[in-house]
Amino acid sequence: MSTDPRRPTAVDALAEELLEAYAALDPEAATITGIAGHDHRLTDHSVAGIAERTALFADVLRRLDALEPADATDVVTADVLRERAGAEIAMAEAGEHAAALDVLASPVQRIREVFDLMPTDDDAAWSTVAERLRAVPEAVEGYLSALRDSAAQGRVAARRQVLVTAVQCDDNVGPAGFFLATATRARTAVLADDSDPLGDDLLAELDEAALGASEAYAGLARALREELLPQAPEEDAVGAERYAVRLRYYLGADVDLRETYEWGVSEVERLVAEGTEVARTLGAATVQEAVEQLDHDPARLVHGAEAFRDWMQAVSDEAVAALGGSHFDVPDAVRTLDCRIAPSTTGVVYYTPPSEDLSRPGAMWWSVPKGMTSFSTWQQRTTVYHEGVPGHHLQIAQTLLRTEELNRYRRVGVWVSGHGEGWALYSEQLMAELGYLDDPGDRLGLIASQLLRSVRVVLDIGVHCGFEPPARAGGGAWTYDSAWAYLTSVVPEPEATLRFELDRYLGHPGQAPSYKVGERTWLELREQAREREGDAFDLTAWHRRALDLGSVGLDTLRRALA
Repeated sequence: MSTDPRRPTAVDALAEELLEAYAALDPEAATITGIAGHDHRLTDHSVAGIAERTALFADVLRRLDALEPADATDVVTADVLRERAGAEIAMAEAGEHAAALDVLASPVQRIREVFDLMPTDDDAAWSTVAERLRAVPEAVEGYLSALRDSAAQGRVAARRQVLVTAVQCDDNVGPAGFFLATATRARTAVLADDSDPLGDDLLAELDEAALGASEAYAGLARALREELLPQAPEEDAVGAERYAVRLRYYLGADVDLRETYEWGVSEVERLVAEGTEVARTLGAATVQEAVEQLDHDPARLVHGAEAFRDWMQAVSDEAVAALGGSHFDVPDAVRTLDCRIAPSTTGVVYYTPPSEDLSRPGAMWWSVPKGMTSFSTWQQRTTVYHEGVPGHHLQIAQTLLRTEELNRYRRVGVWVSGHGEGWALYSEQLMAELGYLDDPGDRLGLIASQLLRSVRVVLDIGVHCGFEPPARAGGGAWTYDSAWAYLTSVVPEPEATLRFELDRYLGHPGQAPSYKVGERTWLELREQAREREGDAFDLTAWHRRALDLGSVGLDTLRRALA
């Protein structure tokens, strides 16, 4: 940490102004990033709301052109502002925000999932939950208006996405759905100050608000099936033009799509061969045989979601203790990572950052698929490193503490998937290099993780841009069946997980390749630094320099580390 704080500049002031203004316009993002003061509201997902946020970015670009960077930090900040604002404007102008409907990260999921991050430790917190629940019907109606407007212009998500997201809406409806279950949970809430349970008036308010939210999601599911589904195209692919806009948004960089696709194919083949070699060390002839063996190894099985959560917590705590002070600087304030079971059942694992004041710790969430009660650890140790330390938690949480060097926008307001997910995937490989994945089962788990991320590159780019499938996929043209065959032929994951993964690639183009493409960039930059510095190269110091930048686009990262 710097001991000589920078004097804030005009560029810093503009960035901070953007952060405050954007938090007010996107209160869901404010909650996700931990910015206080907006938890009672939901984001306006209508065309007018999108236009207001787009105008904010355009104004920032106009004002930035009149400013001169005062130092090297300003140079990077200006680069980040231009790249992020430009990417947001390009997405809005292409209609991507207004038509957003997919199984992973559209307002269908965001409006619901933001409640997971809200405190519920006292009366005031529950009152805020009630106020936000009351906002759900209006937020859903605004979102529906944008979908209808996009449909009138001929832009509707593919049929597959409409069907699956309607089912996701169903999961939040009725007594067993998330909203009414939240009101029920309030009746047995344990308050932090040991005060009396919530009063009858507040409980009644929660019941009424939760019922309204549940009915809003029932209406959303109905509109998706009755209005959008008849207009939804069968074709999943969005085409190369739309795809390039989306991929740039997630990478913060332009890449050669054809070269990246062919590199992805070669990475899959390399990892398949490596996995076969590791399987042989386990006494298996094939990777699938090794997976069967590992999945039935009692020493690697954990029964029950809560027990598996405890296992993840133990692995995370061990990594923090082992790496902090040796390979990385893990400040005391962010040494806590909470491992949690998510209320959803999609099968994904994700990280949520600490609040800005660190009162809410960083968390790793596991969305357990329906019916899954036993968990095999061989595949998940590397996942804990990805989400925790040295992955997302180290990367994001330590940036929050860079108050003497980075403005608030750089610390809490920027997230570029290619940078962040690339670092987290790089962290998995790094842990193998440091000897933490030497066990053959854990090593195969790493390879399985890398295979999934490599297959994403192939399927995501190949399907949406219409590139010819590799021989392993059967040649011809991409179809759902050929994509499924390719995915399942190389990635050893449960069927429910892989079905969701494929739906994700088909419906949320551009985000999935950011992991592997980002990791490729991190590895290239590390090797370039090693070549430049020779014997003086210090990996720990290089990590420190790179992480101290905060989240930036991959092109910005290259320039900043050059």
